[in-house]
Amino acid sequence: MIRLGVNSVLFREFDFATAARHIAACGYDGVEIAAIKGMCEHLALDRWREQAPELKAVLEATGLHLLSMEVAGIGDEGRLLQAFEAGAELGIPVVNVGPGGKSGNPDDLRRSIDTLARLAAKAEAYGVTLCVKAHFGNAVHDTPTTLHTMRAISSPAFGIDMDPSHVYRAGENPEEALPQVLPRVRHIHIRDCRGRTQGPGPVELQACGRGDIDLFAYCRAMVLGGYDGPVCLEVIGAKPEHSLAQVSIVAAESYGYLNACLKQLHAR
Repeated sequence: MIRLGVNSVLFREFDFATAARHIAACGYDGVEIAAIKGMCEHLALDRWREQAPELKAVLEATGLHLLSMEVAGIGDEGRLLQAFEAGAELGIPVVNVGPGGKSGNPDDLRRSIDTLARLAAKAEAYGVTLCVKAHFGNAVHDTPTTLHTMRAISSPAFGIDMDPSHVYRAGENPEEALPQVLPRVRHIHIRDCRGRTQGPGPVELQACGRGDIDLFAYCRAMVLGGYDGPVCLEVIGAKPEHSLAQVSIVAAESYGYLNACLKQLHAR
């Protein structure tokens, strides 16, 4: 069964216990815990051991599972090693990162691949999977650069995090792109967006079903391809003026949409 989760960055203005309670109330199976420096650190990697007992207590109280962790950048190798160590101890199977660099720059793409290959070898030693996604504007930004990266990195601890909103904004149709990379997909970030603009748009319009992406077709491609990993809502841009009710509505609306799609496809 495909498990649905929420990246806790949506609840960046609230503590992890509050985020988890509301994510569970929406019906989700789990959470992707944000360890994104400068944006949202529900998991602070420099003191994860100190946090571990509290995190485990929150998970036990809510019944949620830690499906993944988002760290974002690959520039700080020491921080990534902390993430792998925390993942191994807390039972987090996937660590998600962005590729960095600039799109259209072959040297940046080569450097990103070299760094990802080195980090994947280290992730393998901890028993976790390092995933990267095509990110609009970065060195890995579309299906061709994703396929090139897949061919270059053979480690079984390396996978793809396939986010339809980024490939959509790169000018592709995600339901057509997904089958091409699915053999190495180990995690899916999901959200909607309107138009093929640089950013994903306002928080409210990132809720699944509110934008222009054919997310039902994307879910169908996911299921027909045999994917059975985590699917985590990743909505960015929440601000202090967003109330707990507002961000919870985005999470709940997205759960209803995704759960209905996957039920119709006999995947939940």
